[in-house]
Amino acid sequence: MGPDGRNSTPYRASHAIFVREGATAAYDAVGEIPEVMRSRVLSLRAFDRDHLMVDAELVDGRDAEGAIIRLLANAQVDYLQAHYATRGCYAGRIARA
Repeated sequence: MGPDGRNSTPYRASHAIFVREGATAAYDAVGEIPEVMRSRVLSLRAFDRDHLMVDAELVDGRDAEGAIIRLLANAQVDYLQAHYATRGCYAGRIARA
């Protein structure tokens, strides 16, 4: 972490975040993947506690569960980030329940 308490790794990004018009709450669920993520190609990026990328997979959203299970099986992995592959937009954070 940097002196401001923020992630200061090479993977830190600062850019636009798009929110669907009419959205009233963030998606927060255990054990399910939202439909919007199932219909796209995803870049799943696995990060350790120090926010360093330790692994990644490119996967069809319909097959995301298997990749999520594989990535989270690595004891080094603290959390995953999902990005829509074609534009690289952030889609969500995936953590162990």
